[in-house]
Amino acid sequence: MAANLGFDGSDLTIIATAISEVARNIVQYAREGEVFLEPVHENGHRGIHIVARDRGPGIYDVDQAMQDGYSTSRGLGLGLPGAKRLMDEFTIESAAGAGTTVSMWKWVVSDGA
Repeated sequence: MAANLGFDGSDLTIIATAISEVARNIVQYAREGEVFLEPVHENGHRGIHIVARDRGPGIYDVDQAMQDGYSTSRGLGLGLPGAKRLMDEFTIESAAGAGTTVSMWKWVVSDGA
């Protein structure tokens, strides 16, 4: 989908890496969830919108979870903050016991930009 929207090789890798990070969190912490991808066209720009959603235990402190190095599972603590850095826009909504939804957008940069 991203290639059809006009993303180049490096952006394709960036998008795949960000999706992998949020999907890994779903598997590790919630055990099940879903990842949706959709093309977006806004104000003359085209891109991809990714939503990763689970109904797991949620994140008790989103601000802390978004800090580099913070991990509840002995990992490097770079997953969510890394995904945020890779994408152009990033939001996260979570509540303890109610699951987590991550939304990410990446925009195609045209040669004329």
